[in-house]
Amino acid sequence: MITATNVRKYFGNIVAVDDISVTIKEGEVFGLIGTNGAGKSTFLRMACGVLKPDSGTILVDENPVYEYPRVKANIFYIPDDQYFMPNATPVEAAQFYKDYYTAFDMNKFHKLIGKFQLEPRRKINTFSKGMKKQLSVLLGVCSKTKYMFCDETFDGLDPVMRQAVKSIFAGELAERNFTPVIASHNLRELEDICDCIGILHQGGVLMQKDLEEMKLNIHNIQCAFRNKEDEEIVLNMLDIVKSEKRGTLNVMTVRGKKDEIMDKIRSFSPIFAEILPLTLEEIFISETEVVGYDIKKIIF
Repeated sequence: MITATNVRKYFGNIVAVDDISVTIKEGEVFGLIGTNGAGKSTFLRMACGVLKPDSGTILVDENPVYEYPRVKANIFYIPDDQYFMPNATPVEAAQFYKDYYTAFDMNKFHKLIGKFQLEPRRKINTFSKGMKKQLSVLLGVCSKTKYMFCDETFDGLDPVMRQAVKSIFAGELAERNFTPVIASHNLRELEDICDCIGILHQGGVLMQKDLEEMKLNIHNIQCAFRNKEDEEIVLNMLDIVKSEKRGTLNVMTVRGKKDEIMDKIRSFSPIFAEILPLTLEEIFISETEVVGYDIKKIIF
């Protein structure tokens, strides 16, 4: 488990991270969302021990990270701008990481690099941005670390490769104790992979939520009633976050348990009523509006 408590980081007069407190549980995929400059990269660098917090603490499995190689050996960090040794090939990069990460699985690396059709002895500096991202992920997975920090890892990947990487993560989660932390500025990239998400805004954590919990307690509803009287009664009975009227059709985002909401609506024999799936973006728009933020101005 990773626990950050009241973490701050300054670069001169610039506040990069401002009083972040967040808990990342073992075995879950944690998404760190925020615009450029929100503090995602700085937080990840502190969490993996590259940077030292100016105040507060970051503990990985109850141990400090900075200047503790034993703790860092359980973390693989993929920065937004990856660095590889000059003129290195994928095979040479794998050998470099194997010298540090003793559990590095070279057989698995060769198998995966073949599936991704990356030439093992081609110079990495001739790879495209997306190919470098793919290689970084494969190196990280094969290093067999408990934690993997990914900074904008899906940026630059085409849709097929994005799904392939997510599939690899799912396989690792099923096979071993593996906790990926994925930082991104795009909610849609993390729609189908994250268990929990934290939103960073202006250096601080605006919100941390479990996705399944949120999905169980907020729903998109479409319904139409036989008369205005029934409609008014039902709408007053529901905990409506936002609503829109399209002719006779009510389109609403409603809090509460799905069955209880639908029972209330159906008790008035509506002409039409159905629940629509909410996207991750819609969920967070609703959640952040409640605490006074317009997420549409924060997240792309």
